[in-house]
Amino acid sequence: MTPGAGLYDPKYEHDACGLGFVARLDGRRTRETVEEGLEVLHNLEHRGTTGSDPETGDGAGIL
Repeated sequence: MTPGAGLYDPKYEHDACGLGFVARLDGRRTRETVEEGLEVLHNLEHRGTTGSDPETGDGAGIL
């Protein structure tokens, strides 16, 4: 992406360990967005994002 294009600004570049973000800027709700979010969770599984304890949670999920 070109520096300064859209919502991107290189000044916000820093280490975001274990974070994934998927959004549609036009606000449309699509299955593709959900599928991409699930793919992010799957790809972060090696970092412990399993949601295996329903009592406490590990912060993994889709909002």
